Amino acid sequence: MKYCSTCGHPVEQRIPEGDNRHRYVCVSCETIHYQNPRIIAGTVPVWEGKILLCKRAIEPRYGYWTLPAGFMENAETTIEAAARETREEALAEVTIEGLFSIIDVPHINQVHMFYRANLIGGQFGAGEESLESKLFAVEEIPWDELSFPTVRKTLELFLEDMKTENYQVHLKDIRRPMSATGRA
Repeated sequence: MKYCSTCGHPVEQRIPEGDNRHRYVCVSCETIHYQNPRIIAGTVPVWEGKILLCKRAIEPRYGYWTLPAGFMENAETTIEAAARETREEALAEVTIEGLFSIIDVPHINQVHMFYRANLIGGQFGAGEESLESKLFAVEEIPWDELSFPTVRKTLELFLEDMKTENYQVHLKDIRRPMSATGRA
């Protein structure tokens, strides 16, 4: 950030009085510009025991498989964001069953939230951000072609809970950057 979005003057990085972190502060109007983590909301959509994944048509991780998810927008809830992202990426309507995982990713300033979801009518497709969508049986999941560590971790946890049909809310964090293979 170079300029204040309030008055247009330059900003500098400093610790404002009463704070403990460096922030962008306007040198003229003293507006403090906070930068906070972004929320990514998505679903683990299931139909007849299979999990719906989307192959990414955008960077980062173009061509890799992911759960339908994306950035939450202003004026929507996390559930609304998860359902919207599923609709946009997989052309699928879902019934949200409950929160499944919250994964903090502090090194990229994100929080990923995934909800358990049932695919309505088994209908899905590929939205603009997906090359294709596909239902995968547990043994067919393309582990070496998954897009992000949060997707891998959520799927691992989901499959464990699926064995007992006792779904928990999982709180995790991933503190290391992703390697070229998509593993943290």
